[in-house]
Order: sequence, then structure tokens, then C-alpha cells
Amino acid sequence: MGRACGDIDFATTATPHDVMTRVRAAGWKAVPTGIAHGTVTVVIAGRPFEVTTLRRDVETDGRHATVAFTRDFRADAYRRDFTINALSLDRDGTLHDYASGRDDAAHGRVLFMGEPEKRIGEDYLRILRFFRFHASHGQGQPDSEGLAACAALKAGIAQLSRERIRQELLKLLVAPGALLSVNAMQGIALWPVILHGAEPDIPAFSRVIVLENTLNREPDALLRLAALCGDHSAKGLDLKLSRHEEMRISDLNRHAPLFGNVLQEDSVLRRLVFVTDRHFSPSLLLCHARKDIDPQLTRGWLEKAKPILLDPPKNPFRSSDAARLGVLAGPRMGAVLKTALALWLDAGLPGDRSTQITLLKQAVTMHND
Repeated sequence: MGRACGDIDFATTATPHDVMTRVRAAGWKAVPTGIAHGTVTVVIAGRPFEVTTLRRDVETDGRHATVAFTRDFRADAYRRDFTINALSLDRDGTLHDYASGRDDAAHGRVLFMGEPEKRIGEDYLRILRFFRFHASHGQGQPDSEGLAACAALKAGIAQLSRERIRQELLKLLVAPGALLSVNAMQGIALWPVILHGAEPDIPAFSRVIVLENTLNREPDALLRLAALCGDHSAKGLDLKLSRHEEMRISDLNRHAPLFGNVLQEDSVLRRLVFVTDRHFSPSLLLCHARKDIDPQLTRGWLEKAKPILLDPPKNPFRSSDAARLGVLAGPRMGAVLKTALALWLDAGLPGDRSTQITLLKQAVTMHND
């Protein structure tokens, strides 16, 4: 497809035990990451490569597969999900293509290997992979037969672990054709199945993409997810995000309403930069996507805030400052510092030290017994 390749996987007739023996004999590191399914990760000069023994399915239940090792490359290829994923290249550079995958890749066709319903029945995650690969490699509308099979079997997604869903979803949302796939998923009522009954905010999702493109920003999976899920919390939707990811989406949802639809004076911008911290820009984009605000106005916000973002205001109050005013360590000191910070924010974040100390003294007075 003329794209750079950043990930190379290997298939082999050697058993996992033989792979690890040979790899270690060569002085490399072998990690049995998925040895039950034939996969050993080989680390060479710090770079990981997955080496997997050829397999055939013995039994599948829509979530897990029981496999047996084989020496048949064709059998291994035919257990793949899509024709474009059934391609392999040997050490001499010969491309082995058992199902016209090369032609499908060239024309942006994401087609299931064999019967779509059979492939999906082996692993329901292939529904999401169908849309994810269409978003990353497809052209035009998704394959009609594949789409119909996804619609017929979408209830099977409930059998999947939420961790596997999360992994595919975050990859899908940042792919070049994400909006097309997101709309196609909505067309077969797939989103309520994924989001536990919640309806997606596709217009906001679309506008976030426009804003990112207009501002030349890299696709942000969590920002796009926050836009798509409205003000629902990631935890409530049970997407099994990491704690850091959940907190970031929570912060975006909390901060987005702080932004209005007109350019603000410097003091207001300084306060927003301080309150939102590193979430200023994505929170701004999320607010403007939800409110359908002109992208050029968003650009104006960011241009005006740029010097403040380069040198963001910092909390000027320390416990040592309060101690010098006679405040003892403990709950009262915490309350004094919190009040002083609120006074400082209300005053427009003054930078001169004398004004800051005056505000701290005022806070001390307010908390005198």
C-alpha cells in the first residue's frame, strides 16, 4: 500500500519450545508472551518481534480459540480474519497470497476470509476489527456482506472482555477513516452495544476531527472518545481504561464547560490555563466541538493563549509562607492555603509578590479562631 511498516511479525513451522531454544542459543531474549497460542516475543537490540508457530483452529466459542500447531502455511492463512491479513512474505521476498489480499489492499477492500458470519462466530472481536481495519485501510463504504454479518451477530460483543474492546476502539478512533467507520457502526446500531446502551455524539466526534485537522494536531484517542461519549464517564461506560486514561477523560469533561464562545481577556485566559493545567487545549477543543463553534475562533483562543501556555502561572503559596505568618501545620494551614488560592484566582492571578502576601494575610485573618 506504499506505507511505512513499523511492526513485523513472523510465522514459523518450529514449535514455541524450539523457537525459544534457538533464539536463546543465538544470544537473543525470548519471552513466552502467548505460548499457549504459539507466540514467543523475540527481543533483538531492544526491538520486539512476535514469532508464532503456524496454527489451525480446533475449537472456537466466539471469544477464545483452542488451536493445534501445524506445518501448513495455507491452513494458517485461512484462519485469519481478513484477506489483507492473510498475506505473508518469505525470506526470499516472495509474496504468498491465498485469497487475493494484495488486490483487496490495493483497492481498499476489507473483506472477511471466507464466510463473514463464520469468521465472526469464531471471535466476535472481529466485528470491531472489521470497522477498525476499514478505518485504517479501507476506501469508500464498508463491504456490504461483512456489514450485514456484523449487524446480525453484534450481540456477541457482550461476550468479549472489555479490555479487548478498549484496545480495538482506541485504535479505530484515531485511524484516518474513523468517521466513516463510526457512522457505519451507528447505521447498524452497534454503538449502544459497545457503550452499554449509551448513544454516541457523532456530530461532536466529527467536529473534534475537523478541529484537529484545522489546527494541525495529531489525533488524540482520548479526546475523540470523550467527544463521542458525550459527558458520560469512561468508568460508567466500563471501557476498562487505565486509571490515568479515566482521569484524563474525567478532567476533559470537567474542564470543557469552563470555555465560552468568545475570546477572553488575558486574566481570564490565565485563570483557565491554571485551572485546566495541561488539559487547556484539548478541553477547549472538546467544548468547541460540543457547541459547534467556528474552528477559526478556536484557533484565535489558542493563539491568544500561546504565550501563557509557554509560561503558565503557578500556585504562589507555600506552607512555608503561611508558617511565617504564624499558621501551624495541620488542617488550618491547608484551609488557609486553599482560601488564599481562591482569592488569588478571583483577583486575576496577580504576579507581584506583595499583592500575593496581602491575599495570604487576608486568608489567615478569615480563618482566625
